[in-house]
Amino acid sequence: MAATLPDILAKNLNVVFCGINPALTAATSGKHFMSGTNRFWRALHLSGFTPEQIRPENDHTILKYSYGLTTAVARPTRQANELSRDELVRAGAALERKLAAYRPRHVAFLGKMAYAAIARNPKLDWGPQTMTFAGASVWVLPNPSGLNRAFQLDALVAAYREMRIAVQVGHSDWETRKEEEEPASKTPASHSQLSKVPR
Repeated sequence: MAATLPDILAKNLNVVFCGINPALTAATSGKHFMSGTNRFWRALHLSGFTPEQIRPENDHTILKYSYGLTTAVARPTRQANELSRDELVRAGAALERKLAAYRPRHVAFLGKMAYAAIARNPKLDWGPQTMTFAGASVWVLPNPSGLNRAFQLDALVAAYREMRIAVQVGHSDWETRKEEEEPASKTPASHSQLSKVPR
């Protein structure tokens, strides 16, 4: 078994999807959302994030759409409820440092469990959150695990689609503004300029 499931990250991605921790099937294969019962790749496609359904063995191709993958806790388990709240809280600081280095525009926590512990807020709502994390706007989306029977596929897709529409509209506005403000010399924007980009 792989010691950890490798992150799929690059700098300045539009969205990083953050799972709770790797399932044993993912850790064994080294591929994200490898289980046949996990609905992540299907929901991602049906909600319009990707034009085709990515196969788990090709998980790295998600980068070409400006999306990335990571987990809050690196330790694999059979089920996420094997993690303690303290373990999730401790993992939050390392996750925040990692994402701050990669600077995504948005981070989507899959399920409430990890972000509720990290934010110390057990009463989170689904969808966009008021606080940022590592400089990124935060969304909480339903966990795509097949064990999550509270969300059938249609409801899962609807929740993901809501985020996709919001972040793609924001990304389009951001790209337009960046082009308008970019000097003719194409001098890279300073950190102070980037900090003004709406999130």
